[in-house]
This record gives sequence, C-alpha cells and structure tokens, in this order.
Amino acid sequence: MPLSSTQLDAALGFADAHMADSLARLRDLVAIKSISTDPAYKAECQRAADWLVADLKSEGFEASARPTPGHPVVVAHGPAVIGPRVLFYAHYDVQPVDPIELWNTDPFVLTQVTQPDGEVHLVARGTSDDKGQLLTFVEACRALRATTGTLPVNITLCLEGEEESGGKNLPPFLASARDELKADVALVCDTDLLDPLTPSITTMLRGMVAEEIEIICADKDLHSGMYGNAARNPNQVLAEIIASLRNSDGSVAVAGFYDDVREVDAATKASWQSLGFDDEAFLKDVGLSIPAGETGRSVLEQTWSRPTCEINGMIGGYTGDGFKTVIPAKASAKISFRLVADMDPDKIRAAFRAHVRARVPADCSVRFTEHGGSPAIAVPTGGVYLQQARAALADEWGRQAALRASGGSIPVAGDFKRILGLDTLLIGYALADDRIHSPNEKYNLKSFHKGIRSWIRVLAAFAA
Repeated sequence: MPLSSTQLDAALGFADAHMADSLARLRDLVAIKSISTDPAYKAECQRAADWLVADLKSEGFEASARPTPGHPVVVAHGPAVIGPRVLFYAHYDVQPVDPIELWNTDPFVLTQVTQPDGEVHLVARGTSDDKGQLLTFVEACRALRATTGTLPVNITLCLEGEEESGGKNLPPFLASARDELKADVALVCDTDLLDPLTPSITTMLRGMVAEEIEIICADKDLHSGMYGNAARNPNQVLAEIIASLRNSDGSVAVAGFYDDVREVDAATKASWQSLGFDDEAFLKDVGLSIPAGETGRSVLEQTWSRPTCEINGMIGGYTGDGFKTVIPAKASAKISFRLVADMDPDKIRAAFRAHVRARVPADCSVRFTEHGGSPAIAVPTGGVYLQQARAALADEWGRQAALRASGGSIPVAGDFKRILGLDTLLIGYALADDRIHSPNEKYNLKSFHKGIRSWIRVLAAFAA
C-alpha cells in the first residue's frame, strides 16, 4: 500500500512525538534478564518472548512464541495488504553481564547518560545488541499503523532467543516453517552505522567456527612441590598449543587455513578506501595503537575480509584469591575462527582439531566441544530492495548509505539464503563503540530515534 508524502510525514511525526513511550517499552524489555547461554535464565527468556508476543498483539499482529528444544522463536504476521512481503529478524536474548563489578549502573535498568557533547547513551545490557535494534522496527510499525491504520507492506517478524548461544535451533525451525515464512526479502537489524552520521547496508559478513578444547593430563590435581617437573602441566601444554596457532607475521598457522581464501577485488577495495576509514583512530578508541594481525594488511582488510583465529577464554588451575601451588589435571580454552567467502566451516574445524591433536603429548588427551559454525555470506548489491532501502536511508540521514562489510558473523543471513532462498538486507544503527558483549553496553538515543524513522522510510519505499 503506497504511502503519500503526507502519510509518511505523519508517521515520522508520530515517532518523534512518542519517543518517551518508545523508551518506556525499551526500558521494560531490557529489564528482562534473557541471558540465553545460562540455563538459570530460561524462564527469563520465556518471559521476554511472552512480552514481545503481547506487545505485537497489541499492535494488530498475529503473534505467538513457538517452542523449540531451547528458547522460543517469536513469529508475528502483520495485516495482509497489497504489496511485497518482508521478513524481519532480530534477537531478544542477550550476553551475560560478567564481570558485574565493571558496570557503572545496573545492567538491567535502562539508564540515560548524557555525554559532554550532549549525546545521550542508553546504557543497559541489550540496548544495542539487540533489543534496542529490534524495537526500532517494532516502533516503526507502531507509528505507521497509528497514522495510516495499517502497514504499507506485508510484514512477518522472526525474533530469536538463542542468537547469543549459537542459534542451533533456528535452522530446523526455519525449515519446519518454510512456507509460513515466505517473503520477497529479509531484513536484519543487528549491524552498525558506518559512523555516527552515516547509515550503512552490510553486504558481506564473515562466518564463524567456535571450539572449546580441554587438555587432560594427570588423573587428579597435583602438589607442585612433589610433582613439579616430573608431571605434565596441562596449562603449559595448552599455552604451547595456543602459541602455535599464529605465525610471526600474524597469519594463522593451521595447515590449509588459507586454501580457499580469495583476495577482495580491486573495485571493492577502492570503494572501501573511499569511506575514509582511520586505522589509527579505530585502535585508539579502544586504547591500542599497533595493528596485531597479518603484516601488510590494513585494519579494514583484517576486520572485514580476512579470516581470524582468536582466543576467547582460558581456564586452568587455581584462579581464586590468594595462591594455591597446584598442577591442575585439566586446562581448557575457547577458540573461535571468523571465516570469509568460500571457507568451509567443517573443513576449518577439522584442520584445527588436527593441529591440536598433533601437539598433545602421548600420555595426555584432548576433548573437543563444538559451539556452532556458519559460512560467510555476500549480498548482491544491485537488487531493487537494496537500492530502495539505500535511497530511503539517504532521505533520513542526508547522505548516501555506505555499502560495507562486517567482521561479525550473523548466521541467520546464511540460513535465510540456504533454507528460505532469501537475500538479506543487513541494516542496523549501532556504533562500533557500543561495547556490546562488554560491561556498560550502550545504544545512542540518536541511533534509537533515527533507527525508528529510518525503518518507516524503508518500509514506505518498499511499498512504492
């Protein structure tokens, strides 16, 4: 249902006038401790799903929380209209808040913190990743329905509760609901602006392989005075394995790791260079100054188009207060790989495991635990929906939306293509400094406000 300019202005005006109400709903949603990785919060994840169902029903959607072996998937359908159908995805689960002592405010109480430049930060777990982003779309639908009585296009929402814990139950759910989730294009709001003033559409995402390894040596913890030197220390074995994963030039040392890695074409490199990305400022923002990846590669190349190997956690021996002279029986690490186009997650997982096994002493053992994997994706840049969305974003932000890549991994975009046959437009309003997954996560008030306005314009553009 195409919108007139008067209707579009009315919807935008409604969003502006009702920001306090939108913020109140964000406050209520972030107060729900929907930490999907911790079984202790299972009921909270259900509560978040139920909250979303109730809110969407109040806005005329047919909504329900669909059970899975893990946390529910919320599915909602807007009223039928003449026009295309879009499938919107976001996730309502959040990361744990540890270490809690580093938070300046309660992580589950939405706190507005005004910065010296006047920008307001919305601080709480999930404001940026991904509850605030999720609500930008819902609030856009609310504004459109309030001012026009309906929605400009057919809309289905698919809201996941396990994105932060691997999302293993989403692909089988998508397969089971394939007919119900049919659409012309998918929208994902879980990405960033290029900078605070420039919107972006992400056209490339890295994939991921996540592994946990446990090195087992002695059959019990040992006294380091009685057994030191003679007994193998799993912390030492683990440290040597971890050190072996990178070469001196910063490249990954796993055999065959780069076999399927392609160089980015010259045109794409040129378009990235035109974005004016500042390598030095990027690192300075997080208190660093020396690039640590592959020698000779720019920061943008390293984070957007090159595969990685990162150590995400290490555990071994006594880590409490004081000191305990023990040689532990076990030590473990959590290790992830970000993949680029054409890399096979199963092949990389197998190569990593072979690399580790070759370095475990004969009288010790290793146990592997898989924590998910997904291939990288690329979205065609010439599609009509992408061009309509890009024009709509330019109308709202006053500048051309950048076509960019992202170092992150959003497996659902690959799942939508593989299972539903859909291309995905990745449009988000977060910023690189939002501290997602970290203490004091925030979402700029401007991101939330203009995100709502941007979705109003995008949906109106699709209807045209």
